Amino acid sequence: MNLAKLSSNGQVTVPVEVRRRLHLVPGDKVLFLEKENGEVVVVKAELAALSQAQEAFAGAAEAFGVADEDDVQALVDELRGRTS
Repeated sequence: MNLAKLSSNGQVTVPVEVRRRLHLVPGDKVLFLEKENGEVVVVKAELAALSQAQEAFAGAAEAFGVADEDDVQALVDELRGRTS
């Protein structure tokens, strides 16, 4: 368990072990997610965004009939042909 203290400005220093675990570097953004049970989880914002994007696109490849790189290229070629 890692403990951090809240400053009078509302700032918290993320403990070094947590920074290492989340691969945080200066300038990174963190996201505070509240679970249904009231627990708050801290995650690296870019990883949360990537996870949300993956969830949003889940099943899209199958819907477009894309199974491999050749299918992707064929779809790109088809779309480019429509705009030319």
